[in-house]
Amino acid sequence: MGSLFRSEEMSLCQLFLQSEAAYACVSELGELGLVQFRDLNPDVNAFQRKFVNEVRRCDEMERKLRYLEKEIKKDGIPMLDTGESPEAPQPREMIDLEATFEKLENELREVNQNAEALKRNYLELTELKHILRKTQVFFDEMADSHREEEQVNLLGEEGIRAGGAGAQGQNLKLGFVAGVILRERLPAFERMLWRACRGNVFLRQAMIEDPLEDPSTGDKVYKSVFIIFFQGDQLKTRVKKICEGFRATLYPCPEAPTDRREMAMGVMTRIEDLHTVLGQTQDHRHRVLVAAAKNLKNWFVKVRKIKAIYHTLNLFNLDVTQKCLIAECWVPLLDFETIQIALRRGTERSGSSVPPILNRMETFEDPPTYNRTNKFTHAFQALINAYGVASYREMNPAPYTIITFPFLFAVMFGDLGHGTIMALFGLWMVLKEKPLAAKKSDNEIWNIFFGGRYIIFLMGVFSMYTGFVYNDIFSKSLNVFGSAWSINYNTSTVMSNKALQLDPAGADYAQTPYPVGLDPVWQVAPLNKIIFQNAYKMKISIIFGVIHMLFGVFVGLFNHRYFKNKMAIYCEFIPQVIFLVFLFFYMTLLMFIKWVKYSASSKIVAYSAGCAPSILITFINMVLFKAPDENNGDCSPFMFAGQQGLQKFLVVVALLCVPWMLLAKPILIMRGRKEHQPIVPYSNENGDADGLNQHNNATGTQGAQQPPAQQQGGAGHGHDNEEMSEIFIHQGIHTIEYVLGSVSHTASYLRLWALSLAHAQLAEVLWNMVLQNGLKQDGWIGGIALWAVFAFWAVLTVGILVLMEGLSAFLHTLRLHWVEFQSKFYAGLGYAFQPFSFEVILESSSSSSED
Repeated sequence: MGSLFRSEEMSLCQLFLQSEAAYACVSELGELGLVQFRDLNPDVNAFQRKFVNEVRRCDEMERKLRYLEKEIKKDGIPMLDTGESPEAPQPREMIDLEATFEKLENELREVNQNAEALKRNYLELTELKHILRKTQVFFDEMADSHREEEQVNLLGEEGIRAGGAGAQGQNLKLGFVAGVILRERLPAFERMLWRACRGNVFLRQAMIEDPLEDPSTGDKVYKSVFIIFFQGDQLKTRVKKICEGFRATLYPCPEAPTDRREMAMGVMTRIEDLHTVLGQTQDHRHRVLVAAAKNLKNWFVKVRKIKAIYHTLNLFNLDVTQKCLIAECWVPLLDFETIQIALRRGTERSGSSVPPILNRMETFEDPPTYNRTNKFTHAFQALINAYGVASYREMNPAPYTIITFPFLFAVMFGDLGHGTIMALFGLWMVLKEKPLAAKKSDNEIWNIFFGGRYIIFLMGVFSMYTGFVYNDIFSKSLNVFGSAWSINYNTSTVMSNKALQLDPAGADYAQTPYPVGLDPVWQVAPLNKIIFQNAYKMKISIIFGVIHMLFGVFVGLFNHRYFKNKMAIYCEFIPQVIFLVFLFFYMTLLMFIKWVKYSASSKIVAYSAGCAPSILITFINMVLFKAPDENNGDCSPFMFAGQQGLQKFLVVVALLCVPWMLLAKPILIMRGRKEHQPIVPYSNENGDADGLNQHNNATGTQGAQQPPAQQQGGAGHGHDNEEMSEIFIHQGIHTIEYVLGSVSHTASYLRLWALSLAHAQLAEVLWNMVLQNGLKQDGWIGGIALWAVFAFWAVLTVGILVLMEGLSAFLHTLRLHWVEFQSKFYAGLGYAFQPFSFEVILESSSSSSED
């Protein structure tokens, strides 16, 4: 079987690299992405490894690049992304990169510090400008008639009289401070002043209409100007402490109007100069960031590649001469020559004269599982790996899932209209694949849809097919070939009598079946429709289920044959097939016999539709060895001669398969141990283990490597060191699981019938209760109503029937594959092949940086 149906053959190799060529060779292997390295220093601390200093230098370069990226995004500068991936630079180029990043960071930090200082000065001058403007209004108000009342409030009437009586009144002059405070702190600030100064201060405040920019954070803040009048040095000290506590900024404000005007003019001149300098500083910063944005993506790629290379080199060992690096790695056998070519190319790039050595090793470890995929098969393989990674060289269910998954989904979702919507959506994502992939959306739901675009497209196409077979499009029918039925009633009778039924035995039926799918007349026969489709879809669900499970059992045969496990073939596969065929496949044959042999228009009474025996009752009587009731006139409970004897034979043989599965394998193992000749489950046809080694040598694989790997992936497991009681218990669990699972799994496929009927009924409910109401209206009002009703119907159709019902059918299909199908042959106990690949590393790094 090809690698599509099994994982790639893997080999454990030992790699010897000269120290000077190791970096270039690992770089070439990272571009190739086909080698998984093993850590040869598991007990060595990460800080004690050979290349830890180089990794730290890369971390520091990444930090500087992230700082540049943050500043570039802050200014909204687009970063150039050509989509190309530059090669990993040579180690000597790290010094140039470090110098470039250091220069850019220092320059940008210096520019930012200067810009912050200039913005802080600009903010202070702007606040001072507003203070001079607002306080001028305050002082003008203090000069009017209210001045005396305010002095009375602050000093009292006795103080005013004392001040006016003698020269000491000059000492009673009011002092003041002016400043700026955040607007949200002003109410608390005012209350604190009143309480701390006991009402002996006078506060005036005015809002600054325009928001000011915080130089540290760049946020917009709203502030207010205030001026506080007081009397005495004690209150002055107290007021200043309160201002300091509320982080209010105080500014000098002259008392004389001429001094305030001169200061205001000077402030305006300095603001204009600062504005010019700030503009030049921002232009210089913008030019630095634009220049950095052109190369930032490439710099990130280079630094991450360098870091990944040194991380990988830390997994290597040094030989005793300290001149050679030794590595162990898993490689696919088909790519062995490609890897050697890449190693030679890396050696030539480094200028080394010593060629690398790649030797295959013998090992008893389980190799990783590597399934080659492309953009089409990747999504289906992801569905399988979500259940469990295949064991090494185990049969891969993904190729079969490409067909069976969308088909079983379509059986439940069969509707030509809904399938068209889904197929068009999937086709749009497939055609727009490159631009959509380049956007790299952060929306996880969209990424899931885009990743499964081929699955969605195939599910839509298959649903269109099954919808055409069901003759169902938005709960209506397509009359393509003309109906084979004719109704011998007038229109009023048909429209008024909902209890009318179609009689296939009468003259209404032309006795010629519809060419493809169902006759469109079933959609307008409500009583016949549910009865007919109920029986029809129930039977095809069982038929598909039994065939699907039987196919899974036969796929398991290829596992037994590949791993040369003859014991599993004779003790497990054969009784499993007999049990499934003699019981459940026989039941499906009865369905076909009933469809072919019995008809409504049969002239022989025994073969008419009324005499057709029930498949379910027949199967129950067969399993219980119960004789059917033959007292039914001319109707026979059997479909063919000798049916009762055949059924007894089938049930007896099927029941004998249960002890066969339960005891045969443990007894053979026990006999082999008694004869001191262990049963080797990986022997050739003659039963000796040498045939395996000859086979492995002929195919180019190491003989000692294959048996444990195959033991992990095959259906048969080695039992040399296992107690006989454990073997019997294990085999008993396996037998019970298969026997009971065959019954429950067959019943589980009835979800195909149930969800198909539910989907059709929901579509019919939406049509009858929503869209039909808009079609009944006449005139221009009916046109407007139809527009609104159609919009509502379309939203419900897409939201409920396509999205929610589609998700439900998807999950049920997934369960049928994981439990009912894969349990027949798939263990899923392996671990994935994770090669050293720059592509994977860069994708994970970019996604983590975006998060």
